[in-house]
Amino acid sequence: MSPTHDIFDIPSLEGTVSDLEWAARVELAAAYRLTAHFGWTHLVNNHISLRVPGTKDHFLINPYGFLYEQITASSLLKIDCDGNLLQDTAFDVNQAGFVIHSAVHMACPDLHCVFHTHTVGGQAVSALECGLLPLNQGAMRFYNRVGYHDFEGIARDIDERERLVEDLGKHKVLILRNHGLLTAGVNVGEAFHFMYHLEKSCQTQMQVLASNQAYILPSAEACEKAAQ
Repeated sequence: MSPTHDIFDIPSLEGTVSDLEWAARVELAAAYRLTAHFGWTHLVNNHISLRVPGTKDHFLINPYGFLYEQITASSLLKIDCDGNLLQDTAFDVNQAGFVIHSAVHMACPDLHCVFHTHTVGGQAVSALECGLLPLNQGAMRFYNRVGYHDFEGIARDIDERERLVEDLGKHKVLILRNHGLLTAGVNVGEAFHFMYHLEKSCQTQMQVLASNQAYILPSAEACEKAAQ
């Protein structure tokens, strides 16, 4: 069943939060709408999280039960690094789903936005032993710049955060094996930009593999040059 929340019943928070937080809320809400527009959603599941400007451990995230196209700047929830609500609200947060996001936010203070998706292309590539291949220019931007994290079950265990961060390493892109995709950025724009090209690369790879034809991989030197 589709959620029945009436987004127009949520009063505007403009003027009740700082100007910086309001601007962050508007930008994050736009990212949710764009994610819906491109068809990267998984009904009400998954998150895009954004650190509240001027804080270390406060984050904005979607209320559980809302479709991405229903998200507004005022419906976004403010939580801490453990997924606890920091505001009065009638809505809940999917705390278990924030384990992955909090791992990145806590370990990488310069990465303020984290995207996580369960797209068909992303899930398909995540199940391939070869991982993401440099089959085109778009994919080459990720050459030797992607981490891989083995599946450990539904990400509800707090101690998995340490392994997630270790597998992400110095990268801003993580493929969660048998699961999906994650990108992180210094702002919403960078995280979205990575996800856009990562998703396109996954779709392209699966179409190439489905053709059952021999494919060409450029030289390591050419891939590194393109990535740079």
